[in-house]
Parts: sequence; structure tokens; C-alpha cells
Amino acid sequence: KDLDDLIYRTKREKFSAVIDRIREYHEKGQPVLVGTASVETSETVARMLQRSGIPHNVLNAKRDRAKAEADIVAEAGRKGAVTIATNMAGRGTDIKLGPGVRELGGLAILGTERHDSRRIDLQLRGRAGRQGDPGESRFYVSFEDDLMRLFGDRAAKVFDKFKLEEGTALEHPWASKSLERAQKKVEQNNFGIRKRQLEYDDVLNAQREVIYARRQHALRGDRTRGDVLGMLEGVTKEVAVRYAEASDLEGFRDEVRRTFAFDVDLDEEQFRRMNTDDLATWLYDEAVEHYNTKRAALARPFYEGIQKIAEQPENQRPQRLLVDFTDGHRLLRVVTRLEDALETKGHDLNDGLERSAVLAVIDEKWTEHLRDLDELKEGVGLRAYGQRDPLIEYKMEAFRLFATMMETINREVVGLIFRAGPLADGGQVRRAAPARPRLDASRARASQAAPPPAYNGGGDGAAPGQREDPTAKQERVVVEQRIGRNDTVTIQNPATGVTETLKYKHAQAKLAQGWTLVS
Repeated sequence: KDLDDLIYRTKREKFSAVIDRIREYHEKGQPVLVGTASVETSETVARMLQRSGIPHNVLNAKRDRAKAEADIVAEAGRKGAVTIATNMAGRGTDIKLGPGVRELGGLAILGTERHDSRRIDLQLRGRAGRQGDPGESRFYVSFEDDLMRLFGDRAAKVFDKFKLEEGTALEHPWASKSLERAQKKVEQNNFGIRKRQLEYDDVLNAQREVIYARRQHALRGDRTRGDVLGMLEGVTKEVAVRYAEASDLEGFRDEVRRTFAFDVDLDEEQFRRMNTDDLATWLYDEAVEHYNTKRAALARPFYEGIQKIAEQPENQRPQRLLVDFTDGHRLLRVVTRLEDALETKGHDLNDGLERSAVLAVIDEKWTEHLRDLDELKEGVGLRAYGQRDPLIEYKMEAFRLFATMMETINREVVGLIFRAGPLADGGQVRRAAPARPRLDASRARASQAAPPPAYNGGGDGAAPGQREDPTAKQERVVVEQRIGRNDTVTIQNPATGVTETLKYKHAQAKLAQGWTLVS
């Protein structure tokens, strides 16, 4: 039996009527399930029941654990039980009636107010009368409820017209239908909000698919080289367009040194004879040639080093090798398997550098982009005052931000790959973001006797345009070994010569400030 709603003038009258009705059910032995829309309301009803001396159980998200909740729900159908529940959606599907409860009328449902959504009200009603069992439900409403404010003025005139006394309830089918109409209005409004939000999310989702596709290529390593060459083509074209239109050869040279770490062998006459497309093609070919030279210069000594490692007994050989790279600003840690490095003759190191560079830059720039979109969404609504659609404005601004981000990613990935070299001993590296890998002092210490980097890409302070002999030096290969957080280490201040012996976890802060690891 779904009874019509009872409407009271104030919340105080409504709750008093609820408590009186609960007392009637409890004295008769019929179990009662009291539904509330908030934890605050459930605790208010619980306090009133406690003052009335009516035993009860409270089921809300504030105090319950899984087992306690299951126990409360299992006892909700026993004779004389009183259960207060907040938002019964998904709860109480297994309420079983105790012996003799069916003859008393089954489970009684009392709603202390109407929810904004009819679905939640129906779910609360559905706790009674399950599997053919008897039951009844009724909602208690007051003009002070949030939902009643949508149409309460009209119903309030009934109280004034008939001069109904305090505590008198208004009960009529049209009142219940009016409440349902108010709920429909709220649901329509919420639907419009969700639909609008979905349109905003569609913009972000389209961008997310592009970013995650490129990120997956780097994670799997199947199309990273193609993505890097595509980025290189876009960056070389952008540089060529910028300086060809301005006829600025010196600026072009400086930009190539900064971005690609090699010098431009062009005179003024050759530069002016080239149009934008010719200059972009020439720069792309030069950059690819330079990069292939760098890959060979990195792979050859690395391969020679791991061949010596492979000659060690199998139980002493490391399965993974770590190499730290830096361009003077970022720190990248490249991890490669010994078998892969041997199979590719050291070129797996270059592939790992490409993957690490793509992932590091994408993660940093995508995080910043998400923050920018959040700020844009918060402020774009104000443009409605200028007679402009906020959604259209958001789409245009989001596309502009995304295009700028992609250009930045391409430029920084290419620059990082071209400029990065194995980390030289004693070099100071600034972490570009908190998410960047941190230089592990134990690995740095283990390689102090290693030769300097095999290839100078221009990012370590060498004069622009100088290419060193790739076979003249050997790169640093670091075999993975870790210092435990609680291991005792000795550190020294290079400026004062002071040494301290303490646990490694306590030494990390001073190591970051420039102290060196002695032992």
C-alpha cells in the first residue's frame, strides 16, 4: 500500500508526527524502516527516538562498516525493529520478514521527506512488499522542505483558508501529484545540467584520445620512432617558416643550435635563395642525419660495454641496465633489458631515450593542460553576459590551448632527444617537475670511475657546432643497485668538508642540497 503524502506546515510538526507513527508501529510489533535524505536528518530522528525510549538502529555512511551494515539490514525485518537509513538505493534488497510480521502488515516504510529524484523515493518504497509480502509506505513532508519551496505557496493557502490547527496534516492525491511534478522539474533541470556537462566533457575526451594514443605508442614502443620523426617534421617546418619570412639567418642559426644542438652550414646567399618549403626540407634532412649520427655514437660504446657485462657468469649478470640522461634541465632515466640491448647492438638505449622523453614531456604538459581547462571552464560562464554561448567559447579556447600544447610537446620532445646525453659525473640537474625521476645518489656513486659521455649533442656546454669523435669516449652504464632507506651512509659537504653518518632516508634532503655521498 503506497499511501498519499502527509503535508505539515513546519519540520517540527512533521518530525513529531513521524515519531508518533513509529511508536504506534513499534508498540504493535510491526517493523519500521525510516528513510532520510541526509545523514543530518537521520541523526535528528535518532535523537528524537532515543528521547522517546524507542530502540532503533541507524544505517548511514557516517558510521557503518560493511559487516555492521549487513547485520543491521538483516535485522530490519524482525518483529518490533526500527531502522533509520540514509538513501536506501542499493541497500536492503535482502530484508527478510521475521516470524509473525506478515500477519501484522509486513514492513512499514516512512519517508521523512521527498528526494529530488523520484527514483530514490521508489527505491525506498520498494523495500516493502517484496516477493509478495505485505507492506505499506508513506512520506511525510513539510513546507520547510527544500522541494516544497518550488510549489509550497499554493498549498500553504489551503492551511490559511481553512484555518487548520497546528499539527494537522494535509492529505490529498493532488498534493502527492504536485510533489511529483516538482520532482520532475528538478529532474529536468538536473538532466539539462548533466547534458551540458557531457558536452563539455566531449571536448576533453576528444583531446584525451589523441594524447593517450601517442602515449600508448611510447609505452608499447611500436610507433615511437615514427611519432618522433613526425614531431621533428613539424618542428623543422615551424622554425623554417618563422625565420624564412623574417630573412633572419643569425636567428635561424641560434634557434637550430638551441633546439637541435648542431650548427647550420649555410651562407647568406643560400639562405635567401630558399623558400619556406625548401628551407624546411633542408633542415629536416640535416636534423635526421645529425640524429642518426648521435644514435650511432650512443649505441656503439654502450654495446661494447654490455658485451663485457654479458661475459660475466649468468648468476652475476644484471637483467636490467639503467642510464641517466640529461639535457642540462631535465633528468631522464632509461631502463633497458640486457638481452634487448645485445640483440639491437645497443640501439635499444636510443629507443628507450625516445620513449622516456615522449612520456616525460606528455605527462607534464597534459597535466598543465588539464589545469588550464579547469580554469577555463570556471571562467567561461561569465561570457554569457556578453551574449556569447559559453560552450562555443569553451570549445574554441580549448582547441587553441590544445594546439598550443601539442606544438610545445613536439618542440620539447625533439629538443630533449637531440640535446640529451648520458649524465656526466658531478653535473647539477634541476628537476623540471615533481613527477620527474630523481637522481639516485647510489647509482651516481657507483659510476664515479666511469668515463664521460660518448657523444656531445651540444646540451652539456660545448661550443655550438662542435661534434666530438663518437669513438673517443665511452658512455656511462649504470647497473641497477639500490641503497635501502634504513642503510647507514656517510655524506660530506663539499664547501666545508664536514662529514656526517646517518640513515639514507635522513640524508636525502642534504644530498638534494649539494652534499655528496662518500660511502
